[in-house]
This record gives sequence, structure tokens and C-alpha cells, in this order.
Amino acid sequence: MNSRNISIIIPAYEPDDKMINLIKKLKKILDASIVVVDDGSSRKCEKIFEQVQGNAIVLKHKENRGKGAAIKTGLIYINDNLKETECIVTVDADGQHKPYDVKKVCENLIKYKKLFLVDKIMVIGSRCFTGNVPFRSKFGNTMTRYIYKVVSRISIWDTQSGLRAFSFDMIPFLLNIKGDRYEYEINVLLEAAKNNIKINEITIKTVYIANNKSSHFRTIRDSALIYKEILKFSISSFISFLLDYFMYTLLNIITQNIVISNIFARIVSASFNFNMNKKYVYESKNNIWKEAMKYLILATFILLINTTILNFIVSNTIINAYIAKIMVEVFLFCVSYLVQKKLIFYGDKEEAK
Repeated sequence: MNSRNISIIIPAYEPDDKMINLIKKLKKILDASIVVVDDGSSRKCEKIFEQVQGNAIVLKHKENRGKGAAIKTGLIYINDNLKETECIVTVDADGQHKPYDVKKVCENLIKYKKLFLVDKIMVIGSRCFTGNVPFRSKFGNTMTRYIYKVVSRISIWDTQSGLRAFSFDMIPFLLNIKGDRYEYEINVLLEAAKNNIKINEITIKTVYIANNKSSHFRTIRDSALIYKEILKFSISSFISFLLDYFMYTLLNIITQNIVISNIFARIVSASFNFNMNKKYVYESKNNIWKEAMKYLILATFILLINTTILNFIVSNTIINAYIAKIMVEVFLFCVSYLVQKKLIFYGDKEEAK
């Protein structure tokens, strides 16, 4: 591996001496181009950035825009000025990634790119999460790991690792991904899965310094950004469920017919849910009629399953019609989310461009 064909991006917000030491160590083992992006740090950090200028290219944001925006700034610079780059690797500025592991993910990417004969490939430095791991790091990654698996049907152990290597050919793809803060990293994984981009994980060591206090991850705000789409879908589904349940209850009292009540209630709630998901959850700008037809097929399919299961439960068990309705809706929630995400509101992405 020719390390001169490696470009390293270090997004940095309020860094300290650990970033200086990291860059010095990286230069000793890799003759790589290092691009540091000052993401709107305060004046007290000016000396830190001045000290790394001999070993790195320093780019600056006038104000804090987020980790995702900093990575994109680094990618644009590499794309315009370092076209000989074969491998791009993102490294956190807080010294939690060992230089040897940075080299390791780069070597792995070059190896797998040749092995699989593909232009687009990504390698993640995956932390073991053993020993004295800060609770928020372990809990956050566990949550994201399982949610990512549900959404993408792909297992990745460390979805929140900042040590990632990419092939140069992935730059246009990476620049088109939404998100400017911590949500950008999970969005990269979601889009990679959707586009069948090869993802490989290798085990790395991670040092948690002072219980990870140097991390600028804001637990509530940044978690909300990471899970934004799932949260919005859940809220939309819950409001639609309340509307559906109200209509179902009202009609069942009037007609005393479970099937008729369920069908008419679902027509009303499905119309509401389609508009909510298109405008606010997925923010889709694709052809409304194509999406409406796909949604109609999905809604009809779920309605048939919903009504069949609901009728069976009420007819063959002691569970009443109202409790049974809630049970069936919860069961079908995940099915609806996956189908809408994969086949309805993202299915015609190329057409929207």
C-alpha cells in the first residue's frame, strides 16, 4: 500500500493537545495527506490549529456546522485537490483512535477493493465495547445497532464508529447524503445498505479518555437527529392509529360489524397517513400518483391481513375487539415502516433527480 495515496479527514471542534499528538503519530507511520477541518472552534483553539499546519492542511468553518458538514468540507477539498487519493479515512480528533488502527482500516480497504473488484467500498473500525466503556457510548451504539438492523436488514456491530475508510470513487455518493451533524454517519450506513455498497468491519482498540468527556455528542439532541426518520414515522403512525382507532370504535358502536368498521376506519386513516409520510416523514418529491398506487397496494394488503387477524382473534379468543385492534396494529407497524421506506417513498429516487 502506497500511503501517499491516502487522505485523512479529521473533523475538529474545540480540540486539545491530543489532536496534535495524533497527527504527529499518524505522520510517522503514514505518509498521507491530512486534512483537518476546524468546525467553528473558539479562539482559544487557534494555537492548536497553528501547531498542526506543518503536518496537515487546515480548513475552517466560520461557525460550528456539525461533524457531517466538516467531513463533507474535507471530501470536497480532496476531490478538488488530491485526485491521486485511493483511500479516504475519517478519524476523530480526540485521540481515541490509535494510528496503527487508522493504517489497518486503510490496508483493509485496499485489500478488499482488489478482492471484490469494486469501485465503491467502505471499511469501519469496529470497537469491541469491552472493559470500562462509558454507559452512553455502549447504550447508544446498542440502540443504533438494532434499529439499523431492523431498517436495513444488515448487521453492523459498531454503527457509531468515527474511524471509517472509503474509496475515492464514493465522494459524490457521500456528498449527496443528508445530514450535517452526527446523524450524517448513520445516514451514510443507511444509504450504503440501500445502494448495495460493500461494508466491511475490522476490530480496533478504542481509548476512552476521562469517561469520554471530550466527545461533543449531545445525547438527547443528537440521538433525536440520528433516529429522526424513525421518530417521525412513529409519530405519524401513532396519530394515524388514534384516528383509525377512533373511527373503528365509533363505527363498531353504530354498525356492530367488525369487518365494516375496520375497513372504513382504515380508508380514512390510510389517506391521512400517506400524506403525512410523503410530506413530513420522507419528504419525498417523487411522482405522487406512482407513490399513491404503491401505497394503495400496501394499505390494501395490510388491511386484508389486519382484518383477517383481527376477526380471528375476536372470534376465537376471549380478547375483546378493542384490545385486539391495538395488538394487531403494533404487530403490523414494522412491516409498514420497512415497505414504505424501501419500496414506496425511496423507490423512485432516480426519477426525482
